[in-house]
Amino acid sequence: MKRTFAYLMTAFVATAMTVTSCSPIKDAPDKKDTVEFVGTLNGSQEVPSNSSAATGTMTGTYNKVTKELSYTINYTGLTPTAGHFHLSPGGPGVNGGVIIPFSSLTSPITGKSTLKQDQENALMEGRLYVNLHTAALPAGEIRADVKRKAL
Repeated sequence: MKRTFAYLMTAFVATAMTVTSCSPIKDAPDKKDTVEFVGTLNGSQEVPSNSSAATGTMTGTYNKVTKELSYTINYTGLTPTAGHFHLSPGGPGVNGGVIIPFSSLTSPITGKSTLKQDQENALMEGRLYVNLHTAALPAGEIRADVKRKAL
């Protein structure tokens, strides 16, 4: 009887541990389906930096299941001639190529884009940035490195 009880308890504990270890934990940061991102646009983040008084913010949500990035960019103090997300091969402080052009430049700029795997990797690694260009500063007047929102 004692031996049977001990055997059943061992089997129960092993089963319980297996079931709970396989269950998704949606509240863990890397287990959620969505990840929040933020950025603050200003001239000091441009490469090279500038003294623009223009400012802005970027907020976004990335859905890891659908691979879709939804974003909103608000800005003041400039009239952009172009704007987009760039992928920086070297991370913050390094310029890179355009991956998502904005279809409208009126604040707030809103949009959605489905990312390719290399773009998703760059987003998660902090290698994307938002850039707004103007006639006065065609290489970029204000920029924001896109970072995970602090929990």
